[in-house]
Amino acid sequence: MAILIDGKALAAKVKAEVAAEAAKLTRKAGLAVILVGDDPASRVYVNGKEKDCRECGIVSFEYKLPADTAESTLLELIDRLNRSERVDGILVQLPLPQGLDERTVIHSIAADKDVDCFHPYNTGLLYMGEPVFMPCTPAGVMEMLHAYDIPVEGRRCVVIGRSNIVGKPMSALLLADNGTVTTCHSKTSDISEITRSADILVSAVGKTRSLTADMVKKGAVVIDVAMNRDENGKLCGDADFAAVSERASAITPVPGGVGPMTRAMLMRNILTAARLHGA
Repeated sequence: MAILIDGKALAAKVKAEVAAEAAKLTRKAGLAVILVGDDPASRVYVNGKEKDCRECGIVSFEYKLPADTAESTLLELIDRLNRSERVDGILVQLPLPQGLDERTVIHSIAADKDVDCFHPYNTGLLYMGEPVFMPCTPAGVMEMLHAYDIPVEGRRCVVIGRSNIVGKPMSALLLADNGTVTTCHSKTSDISEITRSADILVSAVGKTRSLTADMVKKGAVVIDVAMNRDENGKLCGDADFAAVSERASAITPVPGGVGPMTRAMLMRNILTAARLHGA
């Protein structure tokens, strides 16, 4: 049976470290969170981030806008926050309602306040090996691997998914840690043959039970990034957890795995931003 990689416990440790460092700042770090519309899942995520801020001694400013907000209005708000000395990080909760262009909105956030690490300036620095901010979910995965003494260097790493938020930066961070990385996606042929070669397998597909036991090499480390709901409405990841656990040497549960670490890495990025701004 695989070792469970406890993201919840590790996230609590990281947040405690952030809180200790945040207490040394000359002023409180500040995060502005913009929520457009009434998506229930987005509301839950925002509430969780605000709770994390409280635990870490970070001030959270919430801006709730109606779903029919004009893009120009949203961009004007971001511009004001870019210029605010009280705000170190700006987070626009995704997805945005129809009619708002995510690319335009994300690019309008000042690079030094882009604590999600979505801005092209920050992603460029990441791929050059000179990151200022770390992409939250992939950074959380790396923190888990290091905390559990799971070596990356020299090992075969396979990432299923090529999104700008998880898949691509995940591959970049594994490569930076000297892993030999293959990225699979919807157009990859013979995915199972590739995944069975992985010592470290990261799944970020977003499809329930898309990662089956026959796709996993015996003894592999399985990192399940996805957050899905099964036919009973229960939270689950991509992996057929019970079956995959019998083959893996270590695995992240869903919930309680990567999710809490994503939020913890956001707190670390806010601390970094505050230091950049002289706090």
